[in-house]
Amino acid sequence: MKGIVGKGIIAAAFVLFAASGLFHFASAVEALPFNDISDSYAKDEIIFLHENGIINGTTKTTFSPADHMTRAEFITMVDRLLKLEPVTGPVNSFKDVTPNQWYYGWIQAAVQLELASGTSATTFSPDAAVTRQEAAVWIARAFKQSSGQALSATAFKDTNDIAQWANTAVSALQRQGLMKGDDFGRFRPADAIKRQEAAVLIARVLQQESWAAELDKKVEERIVLGWQYGQTTAAYEKNILNSNVNTLSPRWYFVDGAGKVSDNTDTSLIAWAKANGKKVWAMVGNRFDQEATHQMLSNSEKRNAVIDQLAAKVSKYSLDGLNIDFENVAPKDKANLTLFIADLAKKLDEAGAALSVDVSPDLGTDWTEALDYKALGEHADYIVMMGYDEHYGGSINAGSVASLPFVHNAITKLLKAVPSEKVILAMPLYSRDWTLLSNGKSAGSTELRLHEQNAMIASHSLKPIWNKSVGQYVASYTKQSKKHTIWLEDGRSLIAKYKVVAEQDLAGIAYWHIGGDSPDIWTSMRNAERFYDYTFSSK
Repeated sequence: MKGIVGKGIIAAAFVLFAASGLFHFASAVEALPFNDISDSYAKDEIIFLHENGIINGTTKTTFSPADHMTRAEFITMVDRLLKLEPVTGPVNSFKDVTPNQWYYGWIQAAVQLELASGTSATTFSPDAAVTRQEAAVWIARAFKQSSGQALSATAFKDTNDIAQWANTAVSALQRQGLMKGDDFGRFRPADAIKRQEAAVLIARVLQQESWAAELDKKVEERIVLGWQYGQTTAAYEKNILNSNVNTLSPRWYFVDGAGKVSDNTDTSLIAWAKANGKKVWAMVGNRFDQEATHQMLSNSEKRNAVIDQLAAKVSKYSLDGLNIDFENVAPKDKANLTLFIADLAKKLDEAGAALSVDVSPDLGTDWTEALDYKALGEHADYIVMMGYDEHYGGSINAGSVASLPFVHNAITKLLKAVPSEKVILAMPLYSRDWTLLSNGKSAGSTELRLHEQNAMIASHSLKPIWNKSVGQYVASYTKQSKKHTIWLEDGRSLIAKYKVVAEQDLAGIAYWHIGGDSPDIWTSMRNAERFYDYTFSSK
């Protein structure tokens, strides 16, 4: 197999990474890390990758260079190459991948980002040999080379043996000079890739100078907002420290019909946020009170009084911004709501503070008739799309809180009125446990925070199945002769939504609400933020 991936690249790779600072390699290694690689054509590559934490041996002293590499071993190597973290989330659809196995977190990380998939809906086959065409597909996905031209019919003598699902990936890696044919001009797609061969392949990947620079760059930071709800300041701070949130939104201010603003500011949280490098965009609500909101918006004196009070609080407490959450606004107040936001934006701009406005998806109902998305987007710094409550407590039909098509459609429609650099997608940290009638309709539901949802997975021994069409795992169980179904939210479903943010280059994301999370999702989201920030060039 030596001729299939090539040799003689490692010295150039050492020079490259020493120059780039991505890796450090001691060129003179007196003692080999494994006692069975001295005669391997990939000795230098194995040493290089092992020293940099990308590849391990089969034991502490052996590498087994001529053995085949398993699917679990190869995808772990790819994850490490991309600087991803292992994810130990409780939602897993593979019956042959369990949390007590060393590769569990690495497989989860890859599957969540669609870098790899199972051999069936319920199996990953972690100990099976990874084939050359599988390796090509996984590398192509990892370095975003999957799309492109098909392989030339004359590229290899056995081109026709390459599976259709692997054709463009093999073509991309051939163009990049990463995978070649053997001495007889064959690609041998179904052959198992050997461990030493895999080492040479990965070293060759790392020789791509622009790719190395991407792997070494600092991830571009987007806005990550987290709303406070139902938590003490201490509990909120603790959750924030364990999260990826960089912008806090505590529920401090509420307006009434008389034009007054209640003040629940906690100055200790402001001090804590500044000490921890976080911004504070305090939330301003209307308690869903349509009549009181109308009384305030329709009276210029009351409206201006609210604006002055809010501007004064921004100044008094040195807030970084405000987040306006007015819901259940009457359609007749559309013009005055826009005027309120326009005038408040001017005040906050003078103070150097940001103004964000929460909106619901436009579903053609009177719930959003008061929202002039285009005008609001022109005045506010950010528009926060609340991409959830597709199905809510009072829904007749059971379903997802936030399916991927629902989120995608909401963002697509909003972007027709508001530029992407002003849009923030808010995602749910909750799901619903639906009790179903015999006809499949809802008999009611219970809202679940993610840690409550995950506890149910364990207590009911649920077997979630990934539903690609909704971008979520779905699980069902029976209790007291009643069928229950949960459309789960987890790291994988949230990453699927984040992909919309990355593809549309939105300003950021928000979470409703902090305290509803489970620890594993933050690892998943860090992986997503890193992976979707990579831009790898193509030949």
